[in-house]
Amino acid sequence: MSATPSPNPHSLFDQELCGLVLDTAPRLFAVVQVHHVGGEDVDGCVVAWGLAGNTGPTHLVSTDGHTRMTVTAPERALRYFTARPGLTTRLVWLAQPGAATLNQLEAA
Repeated sequence: MSATPSPNPHSLFDQELCGLVLDTAPRLFAVVQVHHVGGEDVDGCVVAWGLAGNTGPTHLVSTDGHTRMTVTAPERALRYFTARPGLTTRLVWLAQPGAATLNQLEAA
């Protein structure tokens, strides 16, 4: 992991702040529904995004913005998005970030 501080007189402190952010960042994941449409025809879509910290609850918001929920663990969210035969739900984790910056343009 690398911390990219902004150029200013407090660069050592900025680097420490970026390191702190990397060490405490929540994990981002998607809740994905997979539709089995007759054998080999498979389709999927993202139905929610979640944030999971190292400790404490997991927070989710549906992609349409109408549903927000808090669960004790990411896997607990799966039951709320599986409602029909032929439909399975999975978690897809985004890779852990490897850099942090204080500059919004650098983060884009």
